[in-house]
Amino acid sequence: MIIDCHGHFTTAPGAHTSWREDQLRAFLDGRPAAPYPRIGDDEIRDGIEENQLRLMDERGADLTIFSPRASAMAHHEGDLAVGTAWARACNDLIARVVALYPDRFAGVCQLPQTAGEPLDAAVTELRRCVEELGFVGLNLNPDPSGGRWTAPPLTDPYWFGLYETMCELDVPAMVHVSASCTPVFHATGAHYLNADTTAFMQLLQGDLFARFPQLRLVIPHGGGAVPYHWGRYRGLADMLGRPPLEESE
Repeated sequence: MIIDCHGHFTTAPGAHTSWREDQLRAFLDGRPAAPYPRIGDDEIRDGIEENQLRLMDERGADLTIFSPRASAMAHHEGDLAVGTAWARACNDLIARVVALYPDRFAGVCQLPQTAGEPLDAAVTELRRCVEELGFVGLNLNPDPSGGRWTAPPLTDPYWFGLYETMCELDVPAMVHVSASCTPVFHATGAHYLNADTTAFMQLLQGDLFARFPQLRLVIPHGGGAVPYHWGRYRGLADMLGRPPLEESE
């Protein structure tokens, strides 16, 4: 079986995207957001069958591990309540895709994350998605500030409650930032790759897996700069007193 471990619903129905735009406008205006629209199964099929499913068939992929569009998570917009409603709507839409094509897609959830806020809402949504919707993983944003990098490193105790829940539920996280709100970092051309490299270096500097040996994290997009500067990171590992790879399992 060929599994694509990194797929996003980039062709979600227009009504879903329009609701998000209205939700953010409502937040800025200080008014309640409109109710989430009714989206039919055919609208979902139209977005999937002519895009992701067609490409999977053309390229020989059997299954895609599927999550909401990463750049649209936009954790830096709105507040925690807005982000929680948005994450829930996105995850429910992914669950509908999986229900329509259970042999071709497995769900991965978006978390409600807001810079400076605790992760209680993220833990609650993760539990809902795994225990009620049958999801197999989550996307974890190490920088919910959108390029300002105000969150603690991934090795900080701030994240430990989420890691404990991941280990309990036996699900991995893909470390994945979202949109950039600063012109310094182009989202997909710079911010994504910067984040992958940064996440690796944070993990190299800490002992996270000694504390959480069952924790599983996936760094996407080819690992950022790490594979292309392996000598640099191997040297840094030596300088930091990290054990050789063959001794670190």
